[in-house]
Amino acid sequence: MTARPARSKRGGPGAAPVMGVCDAPFKSPLVKAVFRDVTAMHVSRSAAWAAASVTRTVVAGVVDGARRVAAEEGRKRLVPGDLLAAIDRDVELEVGSTWYDHSPTFRGLTGVLYDAGGVVVPTPRRGGSRKVGALVGAHRFEAGVRKVLRGQGVTAVPAMVRDLDGIASVFLTDLARDAAGVVREGGAGRFGAVTLVMPGEPASPPLRKDSFRAPPARRGDGRTIGRDDVLAAARVRLSGGRLGQRALTEARTAAPDTPDH
Repeated sequence: MTARPARSKRGGPGAAPVMGVCDAPFKSPLVKAVFRDVTAMHVSRSAAWAAASVTRTVVAGVVDGARRVAAEEGRKRLVPGDLLAAIDRDVELEVGSTWYDHSPTFRGLTGVLYDAGGVVVPTPRRGGSRKVGALVGAHRFEAGVRKVLRGQGVTAVPAMVRDLDGIASVFLTDLARDAAGVVREGGAGRFGAVTLVMPGEPASPPLRKDSFRAPPARRGDGRTIGRDDVLAAARVRLSGGRLGQRALTEARTAAPDTPDH
């Protein structure tokens, strides 16, 4: 029987506590449902735990940035303007960017798009679509987002909750798609090892271009997404910054590498 990861202590200033499976705001069934939206591959339990942990850390980082902005004005209720200011201060918080074209908070900030003929491309409509995906499924993340907010001692107006839902949904969908791509391209070994950096230590150097051409080396069967595939995808997507390093460290603690699938 596989032991479930336990809660650990805080990892440093500004870091949220690492949560065990039972405490995680984004549960395994939700994570696996998102993976099913983008791939038919099987997802191991440890991969689902890792994806849930990475998503939680990313959302917590965004909330923490917005919380700091609101605190300067003596508020504990977050508004969309706090999110914009937090991203302006720290580019690492600019995650889930596909959501921005669908959110009134970011409209006008992403620039006007033109097609090859110089015609303005209209903003995608947010309603009327029956397609299951990150945008129409964002409401599934509301309970988890509210749990992250409570964990940092703040609340948020409905528009802010909606944006956090969308960012979480888009980020996890992109992570699932990237992890499936890692498996198809030969596994985590092809994308370089995931190394951990403790708080206060310098981040690891970025991936070398030739690392993507290394021979495949993975333990999986080519049809299952494992924990290391998720971590490799997270490392590339989060670019190895402070938020990315914290996400990888906490995911390793929350999702021990197990042989179960």
